[in-house]
Order: sequence, then C-alpha cells, then structure tokens
Amino acid sequence: MRNRFRGPGIAVRFVGVLFTMFALLVSLLPTGSTFADTAPTVTVTHSLKNDVSPPLRRIKPPLPSTPSTRPFKPIPRPRSNGGKPGNVQGQPGIASAPVTTLNIDGVGQGFSGPAGTFTVQSAPPDTNGATGPNHYVQSVNTDFAIFNKSGTVTYGPVPINTLWSGFGGLCQTDNDGDPTVVYDRISDRWVISQFAVTGANGSSTPYLMCVAVSTSADPTGSYYRYSFADTLFPDYPKFGVWPDGYYYSTNEFTGGSTFAGGQVASLDRSKMLTGQPATRQSFNLGTSYGGVLPSNQDSQAQPPAGSPNYILGLGATANTLAFWKFHVDWATPSNSNLAGPTTLSTAAFSEACAGGTCIPQKGTTQQLDSLADRLMFRLAYRNFGDHEALVTNHSVTAGSSVGVRWYEIRLDASHNPSIFQQGTYAPDSNYRWMGSIATDKSGNMALGFSVSSSSINPEIHYTGRLAGDALGQMTQGEGTIINGGGSQTTNLSRWGDYSTMTVDPADDCTFWYTNEYIPSNGTFNWKTRIGSFKFPSCGGVVTNDFSISANPASLSVTQGASTS
Repeated sequence: MRNRFRGPGIAVRFVGVLFTMFALLVSLLPTGSTFADTAPTVTVTHSLKNDVSPPLRRIKPPLPSTPSTRPFKPIPRPRSNGGKPGNVQGQPGIASAPVTTLNIDGVGQGFSGPAGTFTVQSAPPDTNGATGPNHYVQSVNTDFAIFNKSGTVTYGPVPINTLWSGFGGLCQTDNDGDPTVVYDRISDRWVISQFAVTGANGSSTPYLMCVAVSTSADPTGSYYRYSFADTLFPDYPKFGVWPDGYYYSTNEFTGGSTFAGGQVASLDRSKMLTGQPATRQSFNLGTSYGGVLPSNQDSQAQPPAGSPNYILGLGATANTLAFWKFHVDWATPSNSNLAGPTTLSTAAFSEACAGGTCIPQKGTTQQLDSLADRLMFRLAYRNFGDHEALVTNHSVTAGSSVGVRWYEIRLDASHNPSIFQQGTYAPDSNYRWMGSIATDKSGNMALGFSVSSSSINPEIHYTGRLAGDALGQMTQGEGTIINGGGSQTTNLSRWGDYSTMTVDPADDCTFWYTNEYIPSNGTFNWKTRIGSFKFPSCGGVVTNDFSISANPASLSVTQGASTS
C-alpha cells in the first residue's frame, strides 16, 4: 500500500499527535499500574470430547502406574529480590491455637481403604483436598479417596484416571497427576481434574486437561467428563470455582521444557453442570508471569452480579503482586477480556531459595524444593456483605531461614484491589513453606504449612488470627497436625508442590488442612495428613478490622495501586 503521508512535515506532526495522545493516556493511569502495548487476545476452544460416566462406585479401577518423579519446572520469570523482608512476625502468637477435631492419615504409603492399599508411585504428592457438606475428597499424585466427616474412608484409594474409564484417549490411559479437587458450593458439585501428558507430543497428539464434574452432591456417583486439548505442556494447573465458570491457570511450556508464559482459562460451567459440550476461553499472560491463581469462591454469598474472576500472581518487578480481572462472555467471546495487570506494591521480600531448593532436614544433606517462584494454592475469595476479600500466600526469605508471606486483598465497588493487610510468619529459625490459607465466615484466618530445619524432620503445622486482631499478625499460636518421623533422602528434593486449606460449607467455620510428611527416612515413602479445627469465636459478631492497635509496629497495612 502506498504511503498516504507524502510530506515529511505531515508525518512529523502525525507522530507528534500520537505521542501526545500516548502521554495523556499514560498520565491517566493510576500509580503502580502497568501499561500493555496490546491487550491479550482470547483463545476459544471446544471440548475435545465429553460424556457421562457410570457411578464412580461401580467403575473398576485400572492398574496403578509405574513409579515416577515429576521434574520441577521452574518459571523463568523475573525474580523478586527485594532485600530485607518487611512485615516479619518474629514470634508466635500469644494465644493458643485451636486443637484439631479430626487428625487422620490421608492417601500415602500404606494407606488402606475399601479399594485396597496405596503404594507411592510418584513424587511429589501434590496433596490437596476439598470439603463438602458430608464428604472430604482428597487427591494426590496419582490417586484419590473419599472420606466421611468422621474421617472414615468410604471410597478408594483408586487411580485418578478411574474417573475416565471407558472415556478413551489419554484421559483414560494416562494417569499423570498434577491433580486438583474443588467443591462447587453454588451447585453442590465436585470438580476433579488432572492433565494427560505422557502419551502426548504436543501438536499431533495434544496434551489434555481432563475435567470431571459430579452430576450430583454424591462424589461416588456419576460424573460429566471432559477433555480439553493443548498444544503446549499445561504444567501446574490450579482450579477455582466462580459463578460464570470453572477457572484455572497453567504454566505453558513449548516442547515440555521452554517456558511460553502463564495461561488463565475459563470453562463454561453452566454447560458442564448439565453435561453439554463446553467451550474454553483462555488468555496467555506472557513470559513475565507464571504460577498465578484464579479466585475460588468460599463464601455462601456469591460475588456481586457481573464480577470478573480475579487472577493474582507474583509481579514482574521486585516487591509487587500482579492482579488481573478476567471477564468472560460466553454468548459473544469477542467481548471477553483480561484487564491488567494492576501492580500492587508489597512489603519487601525475596523469594525463598531464589525460587529453588534450600529447605534443610534433620539427619541428611538432602534439601527440599521451596516452589517460591509462585503463589501457593489457593486464592480464596469471600464476600462478607460489607466487603470482599481474597487471601493467599507464598514463601519468602526470612533472615537465615524461610517464612510464609500472606496477604488479605480487598476489593472496592468497582472491583479494584488494594492490600488491606500482610505479614511474614517466621516466628523462629525453622523453615516454613508450602502454605495454604483461608478465611471463615467471621473473618478469622487459618494458615497451614510445612516446617523443617537441620534439627527437625518435616512437620505439618498451622496458625491463625481472629478478625479483630492486630493487622499483619498471626496471633493464635502454632498448632501441630503431625511431626514427621523421618526426612526425605537420596537425591529426592521434590516436596509438596502444594497443600490445601479449605472451609467446611456445613458450618462455614471448620478449617480442613492437608499436606505431606515422611514417617521415616527414605524416598517414595511419603504419607499425607488431614486435620480439621475451628476458632471458638466463629459465628459471632465480626469485630471491626479497622480498630487501631496499641503497638504501631503491628499495624501493617500496605495500600496497593488499583485501576478501574
């Protein structure tokens, strides 16, 4: 095409106008926001296949898979090395942590249930679970089991691909793990997923995301089953429930090894609740972001009508978080958009172990992975009526050890975020990592995590705070779910990948936490534990979060930037 601007003077004036318009636009952006040259483009794909399963309790489990170690896939995004950490809590809370009401072994080496005895086949265990009104469903690499609320295992343990028996393709034949199970309290359903990648080679045989949605409240009943195809390796998927979709995030790798950016996707929940063919809408975040999380509704009250799903990850610059608003339009996909990232400035932090391996254990030189290059599952959302809040955590350097940095992010009426409070829980020289955090209906928080050092074997502990406590502090002491009897040895650094704190929808007060431990020195002998507890104050009147503490050092409110 011929150039319309023949004269150089006209061209210069045109460029000058564009520059002025650009400068004006940038000046209107809120402080801390980032400016993208182009908005990400939505990608729409259809479910590759879908059907309905027989009742799960009637499906014969397949044979177990062969032992394997899932390699750690670091996210080569910009690292945060923000110097000396801020908002460090250097002592435990003075109150007593609530005692556990249930404390049992989950799926792990030697665990037995109606389907037999589990033998560890993979590492790490990818321990996670979800709580419903009458059941607790736990999944690990590469099996899952179902418990009643008294702690009795009523189904399993069975390989996860039992759910796709008769479905065909890689969802049926592969049992590759990276599982998640979430409870949809809006519709009283269960959502169980894992990827299928072993038999794939990218394009000719696509990688698959295998997703099953229960047809009823019974997790042992039938499921609507789906597969969604990916040409890139969809590593580390994390799911969240939202009224307009089942959202999930992945770290995309070309050829299984070259990082191609974080991805966020939404599945058409309304279609999947009735077993119809479903579509997926997804956005790539670029290579500066990975390990992000979608928001997951915990509260009985739904988000305000039209609320986007909230996406959060570590920022592209030091001492920041990155926040997106994912709006999906199923009728007109071209109207779907991903707004952001908004940059939220945090207290200073450096990623634990520079995102890699440095966690010591008793009796061995073998260190454990920190997975500090990403946020830890979940991004838990709650609508309190007078405000909306999100909580999450990640692992940071704390002096000569490692602590858990946690956040409460609040949203205004226009869905704009700010950090209401934050803290780094590092009460002593032990290493704390692999956390998960949630909030009950009264605004009390519970934080679970792994603990280890050169003088102790890995342990599973928890702490918490009440809604009216001094901001930025975990005030309720530190409780123990179990202290491991051994350490992981012989060149096996893989640990956890994630743990899960959820809240019981039956009372909206009881927390359920699951994580891994080692019963004795060794490899491929991990066990998991499930513990529940609640704060006695839950269900009472929520005290004012804005009360002023007598100690200014404990008032740790960091306001982040927001954008409309």
